[in-house]
Amino acid sequence: MAPDTPRLAVDIIIERNTGGMVLIRRKYPPFGWAIPGGFVEYGESMEAAAVREAQEETMLNVTLIRQMHTYSDPSRDPRGHTVSGVYVAHATGIPQGADDAREARVFTRDALPLDIVFERRRILEDYWTHSDGFL
Repeated sequence: MAPDTPRLAVDIIIERNTGGMVLIRRKYPPFGWAIPGGFVEYGESMEAAAVREAQEETMLNVTLIRQMHTYSDPSRDPRGHTVSGVYVAHATGIPQGADDAREARVFTRDALPLDIVFERRRILEDYWTHSDGFL
């Protein structure tokens, strides 16, 4: 029997040239707003998963800029232990909710929705605190 291991995921902070970033309203529980992202498929790199998930949930073609940080707190996702690599990306166009996203919209730092799920608010705060990125 294989040992239990955390699930591997990616989250993507999609920066906009207007100073905002793209968040998605989740279609499935837990409901609320989140950074676009999802699980890495078997045989897929994390970078490819980040580009795929961004496109599936926002209909935007992104260019990855850097990996910001990896989050691994076992309690970060109520569905189970998940490790997520967070990427920063740029995209142009108008985001549209698709796949697991009911809606996709651009938000600025001073106008974030209150119902951000998981630990995504912490990830966003880390992003703004370390605007030069993580090493």
